[in-house]
Formats: sequence, C-alpha cells, structure tokens
Amino acid sequence: MNVLELSEQEIQRRNNLQALKDLGIEPYPAAEYPTNAFSTDIISEFVDLPVIGKDEEGNDVREAATPENSRVVSIAGRIMGRRIMGKAGFAELQDSKGRIQVYVQRDAICPEENKDLYNVVFKKLLDLGDFIGVKGYVFRTKTGEISVHAQELTVLAKSLKPLPIVKEKDGHVFDAFEDPELRYRQRYVDLIVNNGVKDTFLKRATILRTLRRILDDNGYTEVETPTLQSIAGGASARPFITHFNALNIPMYMRIATELYLKRLIVGGFEGVYEIGKNFRNEGMDKTHNPEFTCMELYISYKDLNWGMDFTEKMLEEICTAVNGKPEVEIDGKVISFKAPFRRLPILDAIKEKTGYDLYPMTEDEIRDVAKKLGIEVDETMGKGKLIDEIFGETCEGTFIQPTFITDYPVEMSPLTKMHRSKPGLTERFELMVNGKELANAYSELNDPIDQEQRFIDQMKLADKGDDEAMIIDHDFLRALQYGMPPTFGIGIGIDRLVMLLTGKFAIGEVMLFPQMKPEVKAPKDPVSKFVEVGFSEEIVPVLNKAGYNLVSTLEGGNAQKIQQQIGEIIKKYKLDIQKPSVDELNAIIEKIG
Repeated sequence: MNVLELSEQEIQRRNNLQALKDLGIEPYPAAEYPTNAFSTDIISEFVDLPVIGKDEEGNDVREAATPENSRVVSIAGRIMGRRIMGKAGFAELQDSKGRIQVYVQRDAICPEENKDLYNVVFKKLLDLGDFIGVKGYVFRTKTGEISVHAQELTVLAKSLKPLPIVKEKDGHVFDAFEDPELRYRQRYVDLIVNNGVKDTFLKRATILRTLRRILDDNGYTEVETPTLQSIAGGASARPFITHFNALNIPMYMRIATELYLKRLIVGGFEGVYEIGKNFRNEGMDKTHNPEFTCMELYISYKDLNWGMDFTEKMLEEICTAVNGKPEVEIDGKVISFKAPFRRLPILDAIKEKTGYDLYPMTEDEIRDVAKKLGIEVDETMGKGKLIDEIFGETCEGTFIQPTFITDYPVEMSPLTKMHRSKPGLTERFELMVNGKELANAYSELNDPIDQEQRFIDQMKLADKGDDEAMIIDHDFLRALQYGMPPTFGIGIGIDRLVMLLTGKFAIGEVMLFPQMKPEVKAPKDPVSKFVEVGFSEEIVPVLNKAGYNLVSTLEGGNAQKIQQQIGEIIKKYKLDIQKPSVDELNAIIEKIG
C-alpha cells in the first residue's frame, strides 16, 4: 500500500509495528495463548480477602493481594483504554464477554534489568485496538475496581487502523459510531465499539437454539434442500436468476424451501424442518432484505388448528428463553406472546377496518373498492392480489398483539387446502405481530388434481403480467400423485422474529452482514491521464493526496500554490521525489486548459 493512502495514525501504527519487530517481538505470534478466564466471570466470582484490621478512619483493612493468596488468571483481549502514570499504568481490556481493568506495573512485568516491555512496548508501541495477553492475579484497587495485576504481558496482534473512540460522560455518549450505513458495512467495528450490538446477535443465537430444541424434542428432523433450483416455487415472489454452466441451464436462487420439504413428507418423513436462507429479488426497506432466513416446518397428519396451538406455545417458549418472560417491550408497547392469540378471518379483518364486505364481490368490484380506498392497483392484479393489497394497506399495520389472520381466499393461496366449511376460502393463517407478518401457515394441499389446476391458474396470472406468480413444478405434481398425507406446514421469518424479541426496528440491526449498495468512492482519473498532460508517474499519488484526483481539477489552477502543496507532502512523508517547477506546472495547466 502506498504510504500516501494512509492517515497519520495508520502510518504511526505501522512504524510501531516495525519497532516491535526491531525489538525481536513478533506482533502476530502463531502460538496458542492459553486463557482460563473471562472478564465478566472474574468480576462476578471475585471474593474479597479477609479483613485484618482497621485504618485510622475506622475503615476495614484487608490482607494485601499477592499471587499466593489471590486468584491467578490468564486473559486475552483488545486494549480499549490506557492510562500511563510513570512506573505504572492501567489498561482496559475487552474480551468476548466484556471489559476488565488491568494494572500494569513496570517492575512486575519486567523483573529483570531490561525494562523495555514497559518503558517502550506498553507505553509507546501499543495502541488502542491491539490484542494482548495478560497473566496475573485478581485484586481490588483502592478505588474499589476489580482488576488484574499483570505479571506477564504478551503482544498477540497489532491493530493497524484506529478505532472510533466512543466517549461517555454522565450517561451521555459522544462521538458515537452510529451511522447505520457505516455500522452495517463495517460490522466488525460496530461490534467492537458499540455496547449491546453483540447482545442482539447472542439473543439471535438463543432464538435459533431454542427453536431447534423445541422442534427436535418433538421428533421432527432437520434437513437441507437445494438453494439452487430449476424452478422457483413454494411462494409468490420474484427470484434471482443465474446460470448453471455445467448443465447449461438457467437456475434460480430459492424463494422458499416448501416444495422440496413436502417431497420428503411424500417420502415418509413424519415431520421435517429447515432453517436456511431464501432469496427474493424484491425491494429493500427496514423490514425486508432480499436475502433472509426462514424456518419452514411440515408435519404429517396435522392441520391448521393444531398448528395455531403449536405456534403459540413455541413462540411463548422462545420469548421466555430470550427475555426471561413471555413479553417484550417495543417502543413503549408491551407485546405479549402468552397463549392464546386472537384468531380473525382476513375478510372479517378488512370489513372491521374498512366497512367493506369483500366476500361476495367479484374481481372488478374488489378493484373498485381498492381505488375508493386510495390503493394503487392495475389490471394485472387478480382477486387474491387485490385482497392482499387492501389488507396490507388498511389492516396489517394495526395488529400489534399476536393475531392469527385466517381463512384466506383461494386466489391468494395456491398451495393450501380448501376450507372444510367455507367455500372459496382456504385453511391458511398469517401471524401478525407489531403490524408485520411473522409466520405463514397452511393445511397443505395434497390433492394432486386440485394442485395442478391451481398452478395453471397461477400461470394465467403470469400471462397477465404478474411476475410473482408461481411456475408449474411438474416434478412436485408427480410426487403428490404418489400420495401425501394430510400435512400442516408453517414458515417463520427468523429475522423478523429476532427484531420482535430484541426490540429492533430495522432488519439490518439483526443481520450481521445485510446487503449494501457498493461503497461510493470519489472519482479518480487513472495515472495514465495525468502522465498524458506532462506529470511524472511518481508525482501522481502526491497530487491525489493534495486533493487533485481528476486532471480537470487542475484547470486554471495556481502553479505556485500547487507546487507548495506538493512540496509540503513530499517533506511530511519524507519522499525521495523531485517536485515539478512552477514553469513546468504552468505549462501543464495551460495544456489542460
């Protein structure tokens, strides 16, 4: 890397890196560094030494801590703060669980005559962000802070980029690293400097672990199905398309795992589930990401009513595992996952919120209702899509407490059994929580003749211009013809579940690495373009450092000022480069003009 591309701090850190090497210290050692304790455990398990008397003011005087009477620990972590006070200093060490203070005394870590480890390494060559290992004993300082008295100090990794310094005083945070785009793009920095970020992802892990345990304990089998599929089926969504070179065929990133999991039910599995990534080539906003995690579960011989009971109990247990209780507070609202949840047919919900009874209406009549409600619709939308739009615009955001929206029209549910008692409707629910869909579930359609007709109807929608309509999956139809038992199926959006249980409002807060637009970099002309107008190749990085990234920015410039800027950079960075004369610069500027 060219030195001119580095900041002053980065240059200093690289100089410190070389100085460590010159002292014979390997800044990136390969050997294992054994640890036996974490910061939070050291603090929580600390036991004060016995009281041996009173001081002049009547305060307890305890036995002095030593390696012989105190807990000896070996810890490692990142330096997040440092205070030097002559022959001793303090460092704040951050490990994977938290932070602890380390007391570094010169003669303790340098018992021999050579004091370089303290005087040079600790005081001058270590920087915030560096990793060190410390062996020492635990004690309480005079100010009452539980700390580790270092007896040995080992450099474990040198940090070449400075961390954002987040300051806190009297409960107020200053210089916070809070720009969402920077935080998501540089999640590694976000995790280091922002309290609570790691906790969100530890809770996510708890959610997944608890979900798996519940499903495993009920005897259901976790499986894996293809991510690349020849037909994008199992949901109504626009897929990502790629090409399989070896087979010379187009392929789709899966939009759902449903059809493959149902094949396994046909094959004789009692219950199967998959937790994995789905991909939908659609919009991005605070609650949608094209790549998302979903859990899908299919269980033989169960129906929608059983599924609602099971879902209630499962979510109540997961919420309790994460938060210690079946409630979570989001933006001042307490959302309770305590069973049972409200159950409400979708057309009743629309009638309740809008006053319109859509049940007896035709497609054109429903389209007219949508227009009266100010909802943008077009002629490509079928009856199901229209109802979905009306519900989404007028109802969905109003359901804060967990609510099962049931009895969807058949046009909205091409993979769902017809309702056993309500013509034209299906046995389907969507679980709404805090105004968003969390789960989608069916009594699965297992009539192969009915399923084939539903697929044909979907293709008609595709012909009308609906790019989210399902494609006929002939192999899935063939599997159904071998017979699939009555089955309940459910899909739960894991990212949204994590958002709910951690009180986050943006999906990027619960995804470690959400999709981002490419970084926008300032435009820069190639070196050859500068050479064409008369600059030497070696002077171009200096011009860039001075802010001249485009040849055009030099047009009409002051040659003397430009020469001065070039000279200052050459001197500052001690570059062995000859700066151009004012006459040479004038000639170049005139040529550019």
